[in-house]
Amino acid sequence: MGHDLVLSRQRKNAKYMRRVMTDAELKLWNELRAHRLMGMSFRRQVLIGPYIIDFACSTHNLIVEVDGSQHADPENVERDVARSAYLKASGWTILRFWNDDVIRDIDNVCQHIVIEAGLAAAEMPAGEAAREVVP
Repeated sequence: MGHDLVLSRQRKNAKYMRRVMTDAELKLWNELRAHRLMGMSFRRQVLIGPYIIDFACSTHNLIVEVDGSQHADPENVERDVARSAYLKASGWTILRFWNDDVIRDIDNVCQHIVIEAGLAAAEMPAGEAAREVVP
């Protein structure tokens, strides 16, 4: 019974987090939703084990986390390391971006996601040419 209660709380928390996304999460979600980024299917605020993940693409076993400054605090760094270890052991690849990077440089964030998904060599769909970043 306790397990069901915790899971229920996590589901409610994930649902709440979908409604109150940070500016950076919202900006990235607008790029990821509805297969907009190279046809990849992302879900937001997903429960994976005991953790709520910002964005997950199960087809590519790819997790994208958008972190605020609180993740630089020593106690949060330890939690993030444990969380990452659990997720990596479960077969996921984890990408972490600072809020600032998402807000200021969304094109390079998206390009990095595409590269990590192994789609960088794939042909860009129509309307996605602006996603290419030329140094």
